[in-house]
Order: sequence, then C-alpha cells, then structure tokens
Amino acid sequence: MSALTPFVLGHKRLVVLAWLVLALAGIATVSTTTSRLTADFALPGQPGYVANARIQALYHSGGQQEPTVVTAVLPPGVSPGSPTAISTSAAIFDAAAAAVPGSRVADQANTGDTKLATADGRTELALVFTPVNLKFGGTDPTTAIPAAAAKAAPPGWHTAVTGFGQLQNGNKGATSGNNALSETMLGAVGALVVLAFVFASFIALIPMLMAAVAIPTTFLLVLALTTFTSVSFIVEFLVALIGLGVAIDYSLLVVTRWREETASGVDNETAVIRAMAAAGRAVVFSGLTVAISLLALVVLPVPFLRNVGFAGFFIPLVSIAVAVTLLPVILAKAGPKIDWPKVRHEATASRPWTAWARLVLRRRRLAATLGAVILLALIVPLLSIRLGEPSAGALAQKGTAHDTLAALQAGGVPTGALVPVEVLVSQASAPAVAARAATVPGVDTVLAPRGATWHRSGTAVIDVVPVAEVSSSAGKATVSALRAALQNQPGVIGVGGVGPNQADFIHAVYGSFPLMLSLIGLATLILLARAFRSLVLAIKAVVFNLLSMAAAYGTMVLVWQEGHGSNAIWSIPATGSITTWVPIMVFAFLFGLSMDYEVFILSRVREEYDAAGSTDAAVVTGIGRTGRLVSSAALILCLAFLSLSTGPETDIKVLATGLGAGILLDAVVVRCLLVPALVGVLGRFNWWLPASLARVLRVRPSPLPPRAAVGAGVAARA
Repeated sequence: MSALTPFVLGHKRLVVLAWLVLALAGIATVSTTTSRLTADFALPGQPGYVANARIQALYHSGGQQEPTVVTAVLPPGVSPGSPTAISTSAAIFDAAAAAVPGSRVADQANTGDTKLATADGRTELALVFTPVNLKFGGTDPTTAIPAAAAKAAPPGWHTAVTGFGQLQNGNKGATSGNNALSETMLGAVGALVVLAFVFASFIALIPMLMAAVAIPTTFLLVLALTTFTSVSFIVEFLVALIGLGVAIDYSLLVVTRWREETASGVDNETAVIRAMAAAGRAVVFSGLTVAISLLALVVLPVPFLRNVGFAGFFIPLVSIAVAVTLLPVILAKAGPKIDWPKVRHEATASRPWTAWARLVLRRRRLAATLGAVILLALIVPLLSIRLGEPSAGALAQKGTAHDTLAALQAGGVPTGALVPVEVLVSQASAPAVAARAATVPGVDTVLAPRGATWHRSGTAVIDVVPVAEVSSSAGKATVSALRAALQNQPGVIGVGGVGPNQADFIHAVYGSFPLMLSLIGLATLILLARAFRSLVLAIKAVVFNLLSMAAAYGTMVLVWQEGHGSNAIWSIPATGSITTWVPIMVFAFLFGLSMDYEVFILSRVREEYDAAGSTDAAVVTGIGRTGRLVSSAALILCLAFLSLSTGPETDIKVLATGLGAGILLDAVVVRCLLVPALVGVLGRFNWWLPASLARVLRVRPSPLPPRAAVGAGVAARA
C-alpha cells in the first residue's frame, strides 16, 4: 500500500479512465455474457452421468432430464381402460410429444401398463421425455406441450401438464420471482439505506459507485471465461449479489478509516495514504481469503463447480482492485466535497460498541460460553441433513402443474413417477431386465414401451418408476437397491435418470470435500498468520469460521428441510432435503466472506495492541472502531441475500438462506461476542508467532509477551 497508493494518486486520470472503459464494456456486453451461461451439470466419469450421456447420444431425449407428465381426463360416457379411452389418450399424448421434436412418450397404449392411469381409470397419463436443454435463460421447449395436448383433445376431454420442470417454473409464473437485475436493484436500495445511516452524508454514494464499477467489470471477465469453458448460470446471481456486497464492504472499510484520519486533522491526501496503509491492507487480506475459498472449488471433480470457482474468483479480485486503486483517487479528488453534511464524525470510537466490548470483557467467560451454546444449538440439526432435490410438494404451490399433481396423487399415482430411473439395455435383454427391476423393493412399476423411439441401434430404454421421489430417504434406498440388482444383470448398459445422477454428484463432490476443506483451511491459516502476525489468532479464526459454517448449514436444515420458516416466509413447505450443490457453494462463498469481519476486527485490534501493548485496551478500541462497520457490512450482505431469495427458484432461495444466516451468525455471534471474549480469555497468548514461522511468512516475529502484560488492560475494563 505504501508504494501503490502514491502511484495511483499520481495517475488519477489514467486510473479513472481505465475503470470507466472496463465498466462501460461490461455493461455493454452483460446480455451477451448471461446468454452464454449454461445449466450443464456434467459429471464426467460417473456411471449415472455416463449412462445418461449414452441415452442422450442414442435417443436425444430423457436421461438426466425429468419427463413432462401429460394427463387426459376421460369425459362421461367413455369407459376407463376401453379401446376408445386408450387410443384417444394415445393420440393426445403423441401430439403433445410432437410439439417438442425428438421426444419419446410412454403411455398405456405402448406399454400396456394400467399404472399409467389413476386408480379409477378416469385419468390417463403419459411420461414425455424431451431433449435436454442446457442453455440458461432460453425458451423452455416444453411450454409448447400443454397447448398441443389441448388442441388434440376431442370435445369433452380435459388435458393438463405437470412435472418437476413445470413445478419449478411455477406453471408459467404462478410462482413469481425476480431476475438477477431486479434482485441487484433491491439489494442496492437496501445497501444505500444502510450506508446513509452509517455515514449520514453524501459520501454514502461512493461505495455504491465502487460496486457499480466492480460488478460489470466482473461480468466482463466472466465473458472472457465463457470463450474457454462453459460457465454455470449460478454465476450470474453470485456476481450480481455477492459482488454488490463485497465491493460495498471493502469500500465501507476504507471510507470509514479515511474519515477517521481526516478527523485527526491531517490533510486529505495524507488521510488517504494512511487509510490505505491500514484499511487497504485489510481489504487485500480479506479479499484474498474470499478468492482462495472460491478457487479451492477447482479441486472438485465436477466441471460446473470448477467453472463457478474460476468465475467466482474474479469477484473479490475485482473488488480489491477497485478498492485500492479507484477508491483512493475518488477520495483524494472529491472526498471532502462529497462528505456533506457531516452529521456523524469519526474522531472518537463508537460509544455503544465501546461499552459493548467492555461488557463482554467483564463477563468474558460467560460471553464465550453463551456464544458457543448458540452455535452448538444451531449445529445439531446439521446431523440430520439430507442432500437431494426439493420434493415436488415444495415447488409450485398453485397453478395447473400443482393442481394436476395433487389430482394424480389423490388418484393413487406416486410422485416417484416424476423422476423415473432410465435403464439402457440391449434390445434382446429388455424383458428380463424389466422383470428383474420389478422385484426391487420400492419400485411401483417398470415401463418397457414399444416403438421405434424406444429402440435404437440394438438397444432399448426401460423406465423404472419408484414409489418415492429419489431425493427422499426411501427413494435413495430404491435407487441404490436397483443399481445393485442390475449391476451384474446381462444386457444392462447403464442405469441413468435423475436419481443415479444425483447419487453420483453427492459421491463425487462430497467425497472430495475433505481435500477442498484442507486446502482452504491451510491457505487461509497461512494468510491470516501473516496478516495478524499471530498463529493463535489465525487458528482461532479458521476454527470459528468452521463453526459458523456448520451453524449456517443447521439453519438451512431447520428452515428448509424441516420447514420451520420456509412456509411462513416464502409460502413453500418443507423441502425434505437440501439441494445437492447448495452446501458446497455456501461453503465456498461463506468461508471467505465471513472471514472478512475477522480481518476487519482483528487487524484493528492488532494495530491497537502494537501501539499500546494492552490486550483488553486493544479489544475495546478495536471493537469500538469496527463494531458499527462490521454490523453495517453484515446487514448490507444480508439485504443482498434477502434480494437473492426473491428469485423464483427454490434452490436459489435455499442458497440465499444459507449465505444470509451464515453472515448474520458470524457478524453477531462470532465476531461481536465470541471473538472479543476469547481474545480476552487468551490474553497474552493471542500475540504469539514463532520466529521460525515468521521467517517463512517474511514478517517480524511476535514472541510470547511476559505475564505482566496480562493485567495491562485493567483500565479498559473499568
């Protein structure tokens, strides 16, 4: 910082011009960037994915794509199961499948299976397997199916459509939601309100300006990444919302320190240089912890998560770059003019936060115990976590798709029909494989349709319909038993569908999770040991982060899997499971984001300790100076995640809940309760950094202070 800040201040026009060009280019190309994002969740090498890929290559439909369920309700006078009922229904279903070229349909006409109808036979149903759509944001081809079915239905017949895709879409908007742009605007409005309260002047606009530069620039880098590899649609939401929060947080830290320096009476340029030397350094370390946690995703054997890691890596890096180059230029050029009216001053530390720090230190052991109890209480639900897609009942709560599914369930059709297991077999072995699959516990029926669309190049596809959805415990057991039963069955080429693909995803991702955790933990430990010049503070920070992560997971289980809050807040009942990719994404982003507050607080505590030599006094001043900053930054991020939760996708809501709960718990329970309490309890041991490790980290060693220093903060406790 001592070299960089004078350099950027000496080239103000060049710095502003460079960022202006990048931001404008990002804005001009953002639609191109989002159009290149995909919904591809490939799992190369995993047996379920390999089977689905073979099915796709041969049949160009189905595989990992859930079928669309089309129903036809018989009019009065048509007997259930009669030739008229079956043939008319078949004509309707064939017309529905023809609306999406390349589809194949399984119904009672081509399977002879009476379970493709309700118990009373008055409603016929068909499973229409459509080609996989990997393009995010494009037109869903299955939207043409309802109209095609209705058009083909004779007078008196009634048709309807349901399925996971239709339920997730809320049946053409029955479940409303926002896109990434509107969510970002909601988050920005909330952030501006918080900043206006924090600064009480027009300088609140500066962090918003930094975010307005950082977000489109990050999208520009994502566009460059899409030319080399596919990038998941998840990145759009993460760049917009997390980019907003991170860019504002870093700017908030620097601007607050700049106001503190100007309040001390130094000239504006000196205040900028001093602010960057302290707060700018903290921003760099904070951003690097976020970047490291995201980049660690590349160790997972899942391409879409690796690409999210690469793309997400840009978010903190761009925010750091904006904060340490553009922000000091703006403050040096226009800071004093914008900082008006100056209602709130930074000459002294916050009185409420100073009083809070003294209270925590007076009751340090009680505070530490209370914080630990809160975290442990929220960690307990994590022990019952189930990974999988949300249950059908947790998707659309109104509309045709919801009503159609409810009618089928009332008629005895299990929800497992929405997610059948597709088995690719040799054509000659299809009858034997179907018979073997039918004996597996938990299987409702096995469909072996006739016709050219189900037989290609000497192969055939049979569909195994489980009783339970494959995300439930019973459904997972059925999928596992089915795979075991068909493992050595002659003629079986592969077992695919949503269930096996989901099981393989969990195995691939969470089997590699310990490696990812170890890499992130080690890299963060080294980085923080250098930032704090303390081994103890670095270890404590990593441990606290892991505890707050576990508590965030427990909160997701409580709110979504068990439904304690999801229905009241979002009108969505318990999902029964947590979407498979959400916990790993929560970890990757939350580990680094929550570490921001640790760096913000302990960097200042370390600075005060180096100046005064008193642990308690350093804690009081550090919390007094950073308490409002951390709580405001956390509130801004929580508002961003609240905006994210307004999107229509249930899994995005679950992700937003995990991130928001993690940030809130970390800022309130960990950083403002446990951190000051534990620093007070550990006393002189906080500041120890062995000489051998200091040489490796290229910083000054920090030997263990003498015992006399333990009581040096008596005045701070008074």
